[in-house]
Amino acid sequence: MTATALPRYRDPAASVTERVRDLLGRMTLAEKVGQVNQRLYGWHAYRRTADGHRLTDRFTDEVAAFGGMGALYGLQRADAWSGVGFDDGLDAGDGARMAAAVQRHVMENTRLGIPVLLVEEMPHGHQALDGTVLPVNLSVGATWDPGLYAEAAAAAGAELRARGAHLALVSALDLVRDPRWGRAEECFGEDPYLAARLTEALVEGTRQAGVGVVLKHFAGQGATVGGRNSAATDLGARELHEIHLVAARAGVAAGASGVMAAYNEFDGLPCVANRHLLTEVLRERWGFEGLVMADGGAIDRLTRLTGDPVAAGALALRAGCDLSLWDDCFPRLAEAVAREPSLVAELDTAVARVLALKFRLGLFDQAPAAAGDGRSGRRKVAELAERVARASVTLLSHDGEVLPLSPALRRIAVIGPNADSVEQQTGDYTAPQRPGSGVTVLEGVRAFIPPGTEVVHAHGCELVGDDLTGVPEAVAAASGADVAVLVLGGSSARRPDTVFDANGAAVAGTGASPGMTCGEGVDLADIALPAGQRALLDAVAATGTPVVVVLVQGRPHALPDLHGTAAAVLTAWYPGPDGGRAVAEVLFGVHEPRGRLPVSVPRSAAQLPVFYNRKDHRYRGYVDQSHHPRHAFGHGLSYTTVEYGPPRLSHDSVSTRDPRLTCRVTVRNTGNRPAHETVQLYVRRVSGTTSWPRVRELRGFTHLLVAPGAQAEAVFSIDDDTLASLDRDLAWVVEPGVLAVETGPSSDRTQHAHLDITTPE
Repeated sequence: MTATALPRYRDPAASVTERVRDLLGRMTLAEKVGQVNQRLYGWHAYRRTADGHRLTDRFTDEVAAFGGMGALYGLQRADAWSGVGFDDGLDAGDGARMAAAVQRHVMENTRLGIPVLLVEEMPHGHQALDGTVLPVNLSVGATWDPGLYAEAAAAAGAELRARGAHLALVSALDLVRDPRWGRAEECFGEDPYLAARLTEALVEGTRQAGVGVVLKHFAGQGATVGGRNSAATDLGARELHEIHLVAARAGVAAGASGVMAAYNEFDGLPCVANRHLLTEVLRERWGFEGLVMADGGAIDRLTRLTGDPVAAGALALRAGCDLSLWDDCFPRLAEAVAREPSLVAELDTAVARVLALKFRLGLFDQAPAAAGDGRSGRRKVAELAERVARASVTLLSHDGEVLPLSPALRRIAVIGPNADSVEQQTGDYTAPQRPGSGVTVLEGVRAFIPPGTEVVHAHGCELVGDDLTGVPEAVAAASGADVAVLVLGGSSARRPDTVFDANGAAVAGTGASPGMTCGEGVDLADIALPAGQRALLDAVAATGTPVVVVLVQGRPHALPDLHGTAAAVLTAWYPGPDGGRAVAEVLFGVHEPRGRLPVSVPRSAAQLPVFYNRKDHRYRGYVDQSHHPRHAFGHGLSYTTVEYGPPRLSHDSVSTRDPRLTCRVTVRNTGNRPAHETVQLYVRRVSGTTSWPRVRELRGFTHLLVAPGAQAEAVFSIDDDTLASLDRDLAWVVEPGVLAVETGPSSDRTQHAHLDITTPE
């Protein structure tokens, strides 16, 4: 066939709009329904044989049933839920070959040869065998470094693309408004501005890699009542727009390929059926042209509203959902069209969005065998993972004497349930790791000790429960040591004996998720460290040996007052398989602690919520305990001392028409080590607003490296985006009134300068 005889949709020179229109006009109803479906679990598309991996009848039958396939989820996913491991799964080389085989079969065995979108989980690296694991999103949030994250996302995206995938599913839009929620680790933090900047970095990085990203979850899932997974939210429209839609809006503006409609309901209607969210806000107000994907099985849940799977699919389609995930309702859209012929217009719109994404990602113009070896670039992404881990380690408290650890130490005790476990450093949504890979905190410490220093280890206790049989051994280890590094926290590690729900969430509350204290489906009512860990800490501290607590965790556990108990407390979140090396480098002062809290650390679950940007009603506090967090949002110490000067504004008054100005603040290093400072800019409404103001809101941050005895200046350019607030119509505008522009090292240690905003005559 000559080039001139090519159908218009096959012509690379034609516009995406022309190609979509031409192809859509050639499609049957069954083929259209096939393009909005993502029903098959990808690991069911292949099987291992003596001659290698082969496509299954289940896959080829699904393709034949609809004359094609819109998307295939998780071809290379491996974990305890999928049941895929190294014995039968796809490693880096096999994954690329199997992705090409899938694409070749779909394109060569269907009438129109429409390629399939290969969709993979990339929550913190590609969730596949031999996929490089990044620190979890809460660790990324602790870096406050969008540039570094953009590099890491680009490297992880390139690894995913080399294995033949096109679309990465990444949590980015949820906020930790209640740390009891098990998916806190998947969030960038509690603040919308910080999450927005990191979401932009994610989109930028994956686009550099030629990969589309679907942002999860839209919207408000982090605000479910009681921190209960997939439950109802109790949000008003203002709270939704002011807090929970900010990162999504930024991600859409940056060029995200899609968003995933969340499980939770808003104002009584599940997000996947909420036309106001999916169409009026996302498309009509924001101009989003990408696709909306349902969360796994979310459309099937709508049958509780409709009583009928056909009507449930139609409800989601009308709301603006374009692509299903694992459900049985969307495959029956042909029946819905038969009942209501006018529904074909909404179906055509959804199909057009799926096809447009395939054209934009170049699927029609690539050979199916174009995938490379997924091992390429692994060293780069692994190096970036370690950089993220180092930058995320946050020093919460210290006495100024024990850290950094001295090279003159004779004996170090490394104790605790998280001291020597790679899998407990990696977080949820992690594929099995090859035996012997990774670096635990214990191994990291051993690698950095000078000759003549001894390292002793004791497990001490289990992650959960109050079994104290291991405490005497830990006490003995600590008693003869110069310092005890006590590694506590939690685990999201999925194990073969974990019981899962149909959508892959762990089934909690029945003893079915042994050892898991965090992760999807693992919500906690009490976020204090478990009784065994608290007893271990008290027993080791009672020896008189200086104690350094390292928290490896996926949520901010509530902390007691550890003054006098621990000489220092650090949190490393889930730093990834090699995170133990990053922790050790900070402990020994090879690298300075740079992390800053992306969340507030509570004193107890009883005081929740403790997010910093609450409404400013000048609450005086509880009678029985402080209502302030143990450690505030933005907090993080270093091994030196610093002094902040007050903010200096270039103007003390601006107009709503032209609110541009500059804010400068001087930071002086008064200690004898380098200072890596994250200077934070907040605004606080003093008067003149259409809605009750918040205590303060993050609107900027920048990094300074200040040498000992030196000073440096942070400069912030302030504009409309910095000063804007939501008006009565939920539009972002600069309102007249008085603002306090605040700067400092954290949300609870700021200085301010007043700024008058006037309305021009």
